[in-house]
Amino acid sequence: MIGPDTFAVEPWHVRETKLDLSVLGPSESVFALSNGHIGLRGNLDEGDPHGLPGTYLNSFYEDRPLPYAEAGYGYPEVGQTVVNVTNGKIVRLLVDDEPFDVRYGELLSHERVLDLRAGTLTRSVDWVSPAGRRVRVRSTRLVSFVQRAVAAVEYVVEAVDGPARLTLQSELVANEAMPAQSADPRAAAVLASPLQAVEHDTSRTGATLVHRTRASGLQLAAGMDNSLEAEGRVECDTRVSDDWARTTFVVAVEPGQRVRLVKHLAYGWSAQRSQPALRDQVAGALSGARYTGWEGLLREQRQYLDEFWDAADVLVEGDAEVQQAVRFALFHVLQAGARGEGRGIPGKGLTGPGYDGHIFWDTEAYVLPVLTYTAPDAARDALRWRWTTLGKARARAHELGLRGAAFPWRTIRGEECSGYWPAGTAAFHVNADIATAVERYRVVTGDDALEADGGLEVLVETARLWMSLGHHQADGSWHVAGVTGPDEYSAVVDDNVFTNLAAAHNLTAAAAAVRRHQDRARTLGVDLEEAATWVDAAKAVHVPYDERLRVHQQHEGFTRLPEWDFEHRREYPLLLHAPYFDLYRRQVCKQSDLGMALFWFGDRFDEDDVARDVDYYERRTVRDSSLSACVQAVLAAQVGHLDLAHDYTYEAASVDLRDLHHNTLDGLHIASLAGTWMALVQGFGGLRDTAGELSLDPGLPSGISRLRFSVRWRGCTLRVDVRGHEATYEVHDGPDAQVRLRHAGEEVVVTGSAPVTLPLRQRVPLLPRPQQPPGREPAPRTPAAR
Repeated sequence: MIGPDTFAVEPWHVRETKLDLSVLGPSESVFALSNGHIGLRGNLDEGDPHGLPGTYLNSFYEDRPLPYAEAGYGYPEVGQTVVNVTNGKIVRLLVDDEPFDVRYGELLSHERVLDLRAGTLTRSVDWVSPAGRRVRVRSTRLVSFVQRAVAAVEYVVEAVDGPARLTLQSELVANEAMPAQSADPRAAAVLASPLQAVEHDTSRTGATLVHRTRASGLQLAAGMDNSLEAEGRVECDTRVSDDWARTTFVVAVEPGQRVRLVKHLAYGWSAQRSQPALRDQVAGALSGARYTGWEGLLREQRQYLDEFWDAADVLVEGDAEVQQAVRFALFHVLQAGARGEGRGIPGKGLTGPGYDGHIFWDTEAYVLPVLTYTAPDAARDALRWRWTTLGKARARAHELGLRGAAFPWRTIRGEECSGYWPAGTAAFHVNADIATAVERYRVVTGDDALEADGGLEVLVETARLWMSLGHHQADGSWHVAGVTGPDEYSAVVDDNVFTNLAAAHNLTAAAAAVRRHQDRARTLGVDLEEAATWVDAAKAVHVPYDERLRVHQQHEGFTRLPEWDFEHRREYPLLLHAPYFDLYRRQVCKQSDLGMALFWFGDRFDEDDVARDVDYYERRTVRDSSLSACVQAVLAAQVGHLDLAHDYTYEAASVDLRDLHHNTLDGLHIASLAGTWMALVQGFGGLRDTAGELSLDPGLPSGISRLRFSVRWRGCTLRVDVRGHEATYEVHDGPDAQVRLRHAGEEVVVTGSAPVTLPLRQRVPLLPRPQQPPGREPAPRTPAAR
């Protein structure tokens, strides 16, 4: 596990001041760079040692069979796994004839810095070779937000105490050997040599390799171009084979002299475009990168991020670790989705192969709310990807004997890839999560064009799915049987509250969209009469409630199940130490489930019910999922347990910076990172967009003295500044801009010319601070965070 001293606590950097090989794998994920199209793990420049090599292209995958001991009708037969594509990060250095390797010689200093404003990873090394020759190495790496297909490396070597012959080898390497697969089901399958060579080409200072996957038939091209600045004579040579290319520079230097290598990389892939077109695309991208130059790429990157931070930054005073963590989180959320452009956002982004690179409900439920409020263009593109897969979702619904469209639980290109149906196929709430994201985008941005373009079709087809899944009972109430909610420790249940309310919201939103777009709706075969049946079902939705305990049941009968024996069974995560059968029949929750219903559909619950529900489920939720802490933070803040909310916020923020789940090696938890923003903005900021209104109800814990954040709302940037006992609202779009909102229930209009300052509502808990299951108290904050 990453210790509290691994990374220095700084507001705009993640700095590793010494190299600890025991945490090399997790740190590679932390230092990953991406733009939503290309992903480079933070491997050392020389490639060795490594925890897990990784270079990824969004949605570039290989097919693999899904094995079953006993298959059944409707089980997916083919899975998809993200491919570690051609590695262009490698720059090897030989000092005289000895390879630069941190495991040999003497490592005088080693520092890596992820700069969240510059969008770069910088490495500084002071090293003495086994023969006693000292050199300093400084490398800077970026993946361009502006030039989507481009990444680049600057590599500078300085001779310190004597003359040296330096050999720099800049490489492209395909089909790298990968570590053996972990027994953890959250890890990725290992693909042996998934890339088949198609073509290779060289120039004096670079090369291009073209490969295709053996089963899925996708083609990729990876190209590099190198330039070297040095005094004196330079020898240069480029060689290429099927799976590697190498440009070698040899130069002699005197003490104090420096050699500077600039390496431009370009990547492209396609399932349809021809091999020459793909090769030429990469060549064109390299030409554009050379034209811009290294300094130009740095300027573009900084300008892009300056604009992002101006609209998205969260300022936290009083907790330096959470301050660092929320900016780290926002940076990686942006990296995951900024330039996806028609492709989804995987659960690990492009930082590692965990979960085989699959996209889950995490995208719509956690990541897109953040992007919708901070980078709406990226949210729009991710939503558009969903309806490019609508045909496959319709086919899946038909296969299951249902109407409408059934979107997959986990996928890369739209097919269902979950071989475990109780937690996969049965988790139909993913369809309502997608519908909610479509509706949220319209409400927050005020942009109806996305709904008319394809969102309406998604809303209609998911509404039809719910009507074929649900049923009315004799008393008129509407029920959904045999589904799995967010809590994967309670599978195939009746009337999961979150699922039922999400379905009702889906039905209501779809009916309203049909009324807004009646002509388009008719082309989909929908009329107002069909839409009226959706509204009737939504109004009659059943929400299980235990009258004796006065709490909502996570699903029908949940509060009557046996309790989990926490006294004797507390090895976490439970999924690795207990059979699912036993988990399914107990009152134990992997993650917040009813809490998601309280959070998303808060207008359905009164304050007393929320307080009792939070108290009841806190004691039964073990947080074996990284998706849970942030939701529990939001709810704890809502019911007045602000310090408990602070503890959960710290846990959500620390999942990867501290490797709390011991699997950051496989990639970052992008949804939990997004959850850091949720905990602060929707927890302590009290932000909601229920019923199409923007509302805020801020309140700070004792450990945070100031919280300032910005959100985009219907074309305006609203800045919220909470400190002491008051909140100030400002609009940053000129004097005529205005935002209408509710502050603690009071309607307020904020204009660009008149900031508004209002007192905070005092949050008084109705119940004492709840207990958690033994051993599952929130991760303790370090002294620096207190």
